[in-house]
Amino acid sequence: MILSGLSEPGSVPFMTNYIILALCVIIILSYLFDISSRYSRIPGIILLIGLGIALQLISLSTGLSIPNLKPILPVIGTLGLVMIVLDASLDLKLEKKKSRVLINTVSSALVLLVLVVTAGSLVLVKVFGHTPIYAVLNMIPLGIISSAAAIPSAEGLSSKEKEFIVYESSFSDILGILAFDFILFGQSEMNLGVGNFLIAGFLTIVIAAVTTVGLAWLLHKANYHVNYVIIMTFVVLVYVLAELYHLPALLLVLVFGLALSNNRIVENTFISRYIEFGKFNRDLNAFRRILGELTFLVRSFFFIIFGYYTSVEGVFYPENLITAFIITAGILLIRWLFFYCILRIKSLPLVLFAPRGLITILLFLSIPAAYMIPEINTEVITLVILMTLLAMMLGNIISPRKAKRVVSAAKTDHQETDCENQSHNNLPEELK
Repeated sequence: MILSGLSEPGSVPFMTNYIILALCVIIILSYLFDISSRYSRIPGIILLIGLGIALQLISLSTGLSIPNLKPILPVIGTLGLVMIVLDASLDLKLEKKKSRVLINTVSSALVLLVLVVTAGSLVLVKVFGHTPIYAVLNMIPLGIISSAAAIPSAEGLSSKEKEFIVYESSFSDILGILAFDFILFGQSEMNLGVGNFLIAGFLTIVIAAVTTVGLAWLLHKANYHVNYVIIMTFVVLVYVLAELYHLPALLLVLVFGLALSNNRIVENTFISRYIEFGKFNRDLNAFRRILGELTFLVRSFFFIIFGYYTSVEGVFYPENLITAFIITAGILLIRWLFFYCILRIKSLPLVLFAPRGLITILLFLSIPAAYMIPEINTEVITLVILMTLLAMMLGNIISPRKAKRVVSAAKTDHQETDCENQSHNNLPEELK
């Protein structure tokens, strides 16, 4: 009798089973979206946002009550951001032969951020009469390339182009957050703000060095069966503490990842007496696999929840559509001019790889209500994200590497090698 009563509709175990079932279906769909994006060339993020909107419509039409998940959206987004940047930094190799790539990507991230924010702020100030501080704060989220969107989608590009996207989007996230925090929390005297900024940067590097040593030791020496989750928890903990003290926390995550991925630099030093680098790299590879799986889960739920709370009616307002289209066109035009005229990179797929996404949403949600302006609302942000994602999808479609990969799937190993070499020869000289 007791067991049968617990299985009746409306009972707690009954609802629990449906919730677990829904979560399993969502994860499976997200996995299928991730796989299909490699062949359909449709970014998985678009499908995830679309799934969230579909769930919203189903909920409204059926009267199904879903708990309010909006307050946890920034929490999930922050976790996703930390994981994505850490995962990306573990792929970055600091080598002398890559100095040109580093210079190009850092300059691209910095200059394009400044140009987009400046152009948009001038329009908001001159045309709509907003104060410069309000205009800059609202434009910074739109000036940042989202590594959460760009890095997973760059699989269809050549290895050199993918490397460029990984570096550029990671630096864009970091520089954008630094600029946002500097404007938001450093509005006193400019000299004092710059001084605090430099001190914060130096302090962050020191903290990052100490944290890296400690966590690397923990990664190598800990033999308990629960290791990697604890390391990830410490990374998030240090990130949040740095954020609370208005330090460039994302820089700390990047330094930690770079130190781990480039441990070969100290492999032949006295440190080799204390660390077995063969075991260390095996542990690092295992950590990366678990990190990738956690990143997939967090990113999936973030964009689904974001899609669920997107106003479908607001997305189709003509004013929002026009505003978002102008912003997207401006972003791509500035990017094209910079690539072709300054960097001398003649790669249209790279020009189109300028998605906005997770970091854009996070920073937009962080703007105080008193600083928000009506021209840049949630629906405009959503539309810009979707439009830039569609542009990125077009970049994947026209990428020569993408076409070669599809053809080479049915060829022999020798033919695949020839295809790889030909793809490399077709790259712009600036990326070789």
